Amino acid sequence: MVENEEKQVFLWGMFCHLAALLGFMGVPFGHIIGPLVVWLIKRDDDPFINDHGKESLNFQISMTIYGIVAALLVFVVVGIILLIAVGLADLIMVIIASVKAANGERYRYPCTIRFIK
Repeated sequence: MVENEEKQVFLWGMFCHLAALLGFMGVPFGHIIGPLVVWLIKRDDDPFINDHGKESLNFQISMTIYGIVAALLVFVVVGIILLIAVGLADLIMVIIASVKAANGERYRYPCTIRFIK
């Protein structure tokens, strides 16, 4: 039974990251709301879930800031490339973090501003 509970903890850690994909599905601010909801509901269940929830939320807030900066730079043409790069980096990093969480590993996103400690 302990192994099954451990797998559930890993799955919830993975859901903290995968919830960010709501933003790619057209839900306004879904990339922030998704991880926030999962984290708020499950953060007290296990330190692993709490850690992954905070990490996912911090990363999505950071990516929002980077996206806004890139959007402002669209007027200088460089922003178009940066906006695409930010979107791709977000998608790729979310997938990597989800796989790591599902395997029971802790993951730290690169270039993340730690708003929630």
